[in-house]
Parts: sequence; structure tokens; C-alpha cells
Amino acid sequence: MAAAVAFTDLENLAETRSLDPAGSKEEFAYLELETPSEHSFENIVGKSATLRKVLDQVAIVAPTGATVLLYGETGTGKELFARAIHNLSPRRQRSFVRLNCAAIPSGLVESELFGHEKGAFTGALMQKRGRFELADRGTLFLDEIGDIGLDLQPKLLRALQEYEFERLGSTSTIRVDVRLIAATHRNLSAMIRDNHFREDLFYRLNVFPIEIPPLRDRREDIPLLAQYFVLRHARQMQKHINCIPMQAMEALVNADWPGNIRQLENFIERCVIFTQGEALHVPQAELSRSAASAGSTFETATRQVIINALKGAAGKIAGQGGAAQRLGMKRTTLQNKMRRLNISRDCYA
Repeated sequence: MAAAVAFTDLENLAETRSLDPAGSKEEFAYLELETPSEHSFENIVGKSATLRKVLDQVAIVAPTGATVLLYGETGTGKELFARAIHNLSPRRQRSFVRLNCAAIPSGLVESELFGHEKGAFTGALMQKRGRFELADRGTLFLDEIGDIGLDLQPKLLRALQEYEFERLGSTSTIRVDVRLIAATHRNLSAMIRDNHFREDLFYRLNVFPIEIPPLRDRREDIPLLAQYFVLRHARQMQKHINCIPMQAMEALVNADWPGNIRQLENFIERCVIFTQGEALHVPQAELSRSAASAGSTFETATRQVIINALKGAAGKIAGQGGAAQRLGMKRTTLQNKMRRLNISRDCYA
């Protein structure tokens, strides 16, 4: 598969190569035009092997109509991958309907999903179609699926299995043809063990799981992402920024970015606001402090979670009921993390 890079609105990008040709290789990292991939991965920027592996999975599952479950930390761009699946599918001419399950009060999620009739509850002044109806013959993207309450999960499972449901306040059954893509940053296996998520619903969602890598696992994509965000925000603010200092680019690449791509974009937007000339102004001291603090906090939290799992498993690492199973990871992955975080038997004995 060709390098998976999709830049939009970069027609004039080649002009930036004319700036300061003398010594430019040492002083600047230029904003260069990359070759788009053979597939239409709009707004997914990067060409790392890690990203290409994910995009290969997207290209494989998109035409099938199968249910897809996207795993990934907050800020990794799960919705962009969901849209890519939709755009490569036979349903691309129909609607892509999204619902963030964490952003809706729990009492209103059922109405948002399945709709309601007039008078179904206090405040229901008119009939409303739910997201399932709106996505008929299209794609329904349920973000943060792990935040759906246990009381609603059986009705969601039935809608996914039978492709039918009833609006709130109605006894008429509505049939739909919907392709579901779900996403979560939660460990659903752990939620099942804690009786917070139904196992049968998990199996229905987990037909084709795809793990979206965090930004720290695809650092070679950071220069491309930084360039992409600089161009986008500079044009919005009508600024002419055509280069990123090499030292600043190195600082961007070496930062931890616990908030992933969303954090990187917000930081770049702030840099664009402060920039007065043609070279991007990057407050490297702020970046270093933020990255060091966030990285330290993240590692401390990760270390404690692993120690708690080991204590709960009575020191057992692998096998049934072991810490690896409790954390939903492979034994070798857990052991590598234990070595990196300096977790010895004394920590959990």
C-alpha cells in the first residue's frame, strides 16, 4: 500500500521551498507536500508503519459492512477513522450519523438513539426520529460506547442483532439497515468483569476490533501533523507561516503528548497565534515542562494501576485470573511495562 498521507487544500505549498535556500537544511524544517495514498483517508495525516497498518485494516473491513470497534486513547482521532471506513464503504452516499454517548445525559441516550413519540415523557412536545432511523442505509458511529448504561444495553443489543426497535412511547416496530461503528477509550473487558458492561453486547460490537495507536507510538508522523495544523490554522488566521525551526520541530517530536493529536493541534494553534513572522514561534520551555509533567503523571498512574492489578491477582502475572488478564493485555506486554516502570515483587507482595 502506498504511503498513507492525506493533506487537504495544499495547492500552494510548494512555494515554501523558495525561502532562504542558503543554510535552510540546517535551520528549518520546511512544510513539504506529500503524496496522497491510493485510498481516500481524508484528514488522516501520516506515513508511519504503525499508521499504515491501521489504514490497511480500515481498507480491508470498510467494504464488508461488518461492525467495527475502535479502541484508542482520548485524542487519537477515532472519529476520523470511523469516517474513513464509511467513505470507503458502499454506504458512502448515505448518511454518517454520530452520537457521543458520554456527552448526553444518561436519561436522554435512549431517546437520542431510538427517538420518541409526542407525549412519551415530560417535555416531548413532538415526535422525534432517533439516530438509528437517521442512519438507515448509512453508518451510525457511537463514540464512547462504554458510557452507555447497563439499563439501555439490552435494547441496543436487540437493535444491533435484529435491526429493529421501538421509539419511546410507541409499540410500532421500526426496521432499519444500519452499519455500526463504535469507539471507546475504556477497557471493556475489565468493565465486563466489574459488571458494568454486558458480555453479549461486547461480542456483538467486537466483530472487527481496530486499535488506534497513540501519538507517542507514531512519532515519525509528528512533523507531518505539525505542518498540516500550521497550514490550516495559519490560513484561518490569514497568516503567512512557511517554516518550522528545526530545533522547534525536534522539541515537538520528542514531547510525550499524553493528549495525543488533539493536544498537538491545540498547541500548534496557540503557536500560530503568537507567531508574527514566517517561522513558527514554538515556546519550547513550556512544551518541555508540560511534556515532562504529563509524562511523569501518566507513568505514575500506569505504575499504580499495574501494581493494583498484581495485588488483586495475588502476584500472579499470567493465566486465568492473572494481572495480565485483569488488565486486558498480553503477558509479555505486562512484563515489559513492569521492567520499564521498575515494578518488582516487593511492590505488590
